[in-house]
Amino acid sequence: MSDLTCFKSYDIRGRVGVDLDEGIARRIGQAFAQVLGQGCYVVGRDCRQSSPALSAALIEGIRAQGGDVIDIGEAGTEEVYFATTHFDAAGGVEITASHNPIDYNGMKFVGPGSRPLDPASELSQLRALVQEDAFAPAAVPGGYRAATPRPAYARHVAGFIDPSHLHPMRIVVNAGNGIAGPAFDAIAAELAARGAPLTFERLHHRPDGRFPNGIPNPILVENRPVTARAVRAHGADLGVAWDGDFDRCFLFDEAGAFVDGEYVVALLAAAFLADMPGARIVHDPRVIWNTQAAIAEGGGRAVLSKTGHVYMKQKMREVDALYGGEMSAHHYFRDFMFCDSGMIPWIKVAERMAQTGRPLSALVGEMRARFPSSGEVNFPVADSDRAMQAVLARYGPHATDIAEMDGLSLSFDDWRLNLRRSNTEPLLRLNIETRGDRAMLGRRLAEIESLIGANNEDA
Repeated sequence: MSDLTCFKSYDIRGRVGVDLDEGIARRIGQAFAQVLGQGCYVVGRDCRQSSPALSAALIEGIRAQGGDVIDIGEAGTEEVYFATTHFDAAGGVEITASHNPIDYNGMKFVGPGSRPLDPASELSQLRALVQEDAFAPAAVPGGYRAATPRPAYARHVAGFIDPSHLHPMRIVVNAGNGIAGPAFDAIAAELAARGAPLTFERLHHRPDGRFPNGIPNPILVENRPVTARAVRAHGADLGVAWDGDFDRCFLFDEAGAFVDGEYVVALLAAAFLADMPGARIVHDPRVIWNTQAAIAEGGGRAVLSKTGHVYMKQKMREVDALYGGEMSAHHYFRDFMFCDSGMIPWIKVAERMAQTGRPLSALVGEMRARFPSSGEVNFPVADSDRAMQAVLARYGPHATDIAEMDGLSLSFDDWRLNLRRSNTEPLLRLNIETRGDRAMLGRRLAEIESLIGANNEDA
């Protein structure tokens, strides 16, 4: 493990016992306390079976370097984000592998004010210190205490809506045996205490690191039917499913149909602009027309950001944006430390449904008709540069706009594409959108699929 394969672009992730073990976790704790300096550090963990041992080792490392630790126990990533600011901590770490396979684990970091670590400076310094393993322990180890910010967290999240705006609603929630269940229960209790007329049907609610119902990852098509069936069986108005550490949530309408992430971004933009017209909304550049239309209609100002939580949070802080959204189901909120949350979106969408008096299928159906999109289509490629150049050569001369903020974006009068490389796999990721023409969407997708395939042969 000398090459530290567990270090990724923004976080730690790898197979337990192969890429990541308790020894490395201890060194990461030492390095984290050294990079961010003296103070207290929040540590939380998901329900994976390897998480308690990795958490204990990380805590041992932080304390060895003189850092005090506030251990919040089993908690979601956003609870660590909240606790870091709530306790005025120097930093926070969540032990989690989110939606990765069962033999994986990892860590997500934040600094003071729950800001992300800078990959080029802080995270690279962290990696270098772990690699060197030449720590000088503090003369006096740091302290330790266990605490739970969950009641304060639940009050804060519930405060994103006015319960008087709601009407009676039945909602199916699927935690996938990840860590979402207890946090959800605290929020649901807080909403009930404030008079919210919501009824919940809980599915796979108990945290269980053995994941008896499969790894919680609703972005995979094969994982969606269980939530969809439950929505229909209970006659629910809304379905919600989370990934393992619940920093992403996925929505289903009253018919059990999955709502694609780009439409959720537009829904949330409209909901927040109803509260604060004129606010800035940040969005990623993969699928933009529907989002920009919703922002314009809500009287807001759209701001583009490169994809990725570090870039999104940085841009939101820079322009003081009220909300930021990515089609990958990451949603960021100014009044949640500019961090992502998987609990705030479903609450705000429920409020939007009640205020408009329209079911989710109608709200989304209107957007799908105006701006059909392909969803993200992945192409395995041997030479991504060659394939991207072929697409640019074919379509670039006819484009009304060419942008390279995040991959290649080409805009035309009636359609648009974004083609970008995967950061972790030999894949090209394609998104296409049109202005109301679903037939064109299919034609353009077939054309580009053929073009990439032809330029992938013998590459």
